[in-house]
Amino acid sequence: MQRKTQVIGQSGAFLDALERASRAAALDRPVLVIGERGTGKELVAERLHRLSPRWDQPLVVMNCAALPETLIEAELFGHEAGAFTGATKARTGRFEEAHGGTLFLDELGTLSMGAQERLLRAVEYGEVARIGSSRPINVDVRIVAATNEHLPDKVEAHEFRADLLDRLSFEVVTLPPLRARRSDIPVLADHFGRRMAAELGWDGWPGFGPAAADAMLEYRWPGNVRELRNVVERAVYRWERGGAIDAIEFDPFQSPFRPGSGTPAPSRPTSAAAPPAEEQEDTPVVACEEGPSDFKARVARFERELLARSLAENRFNQRATAEVLGLSYDQLRHALRRHDLIGTVA
Repeated sequence: MQRKTQVIGQSGAFLDALERASRAAALDRPVLVIGERGTGKELVAERLHRLSPRWDQPLVVMNCAALPETLIEAELFGHEAGAFTGATKARTGRFEEAHGGTLFLDELGTLSMGAQERLLRAVEYGEVARIGSSRPINVDVRIVAATNEHLPDKVEAHEFRADLLDRLSFEVVTLPPLRARRSDIPVLADHFGRRMAAELGWDGWPGFGPAAADAMLEYRWPGNVRELRNVVERAVYRWERGGAIDAIEFDPFQSPFRPGSGTPAPSRPTSAAAPPAEEQEDTPVVACEEGPSDFKARVARFERELLARSLAENRFNQRATAEVLGLSYDQLRHALRRHDLIGTVA
């Protein structure tokens, strides 16, 4: 498994996780890597392999969630010809392929109980048997597994074997989400931006303007580093003005014309998210018979929609929006916070 993506970061939480992985790499013991989607679990697994004495042997990857339950055991342990319908010839499994090296099991928590039982035997005794064969095969494999689930909870729910978890959790490396390592956001954004600019043949790298930089720091990044890379690369390839990049779009699906799903839109923050079409219409301020509190609510709603519409018209550039509205940058930021828009714009 060769990666173009580098392990980049300077925050204490991230460096502590890397240090733990580096120390465990030299030991021939299983390691469990925990983290949300997009935090770099595969990169850490590769680091564990490359820093281990097995570095010159195979690193075999299997995504346990990518295969139907009926095929997982055949993929892991192999099968003989005629072992089941469609098995026209014998096939080696991932354990045999990884002999002498490392087997990385991604999405470990999705394994069926039957596969877990056979995996436990392979880990404990170092032998596997192909489906359709009673002859065991000795294998020398180091297991690195990854999941975004809390496996002790699955043990309590009788969805994961406690003895297998004990065997695989000699060392547990928990990767922090990007929102817990905010000092890494500018570093990663600059790295991905420079790489995309070079791919597009740009003469130089203009960097990100203050509005875009602030928006990236304030966003919560549910997709973590993977999402950050997509957002940055999209911003770079769309930028046509010249100078520092100051427009960021977090949700590429946001559009006033997107098809209705029949369910409320998710509350996920979106930088370049224009308000839905039905909210973009001018809302007249009419007389209110219910009293002052209703009047204030309508005024607040009108102000919020005015801010959202002005941001959309100015490509979510906060400084340009402030100038159009006759506000200072600080006044605009204060208004955005007051209307809970600060995390939804660039």
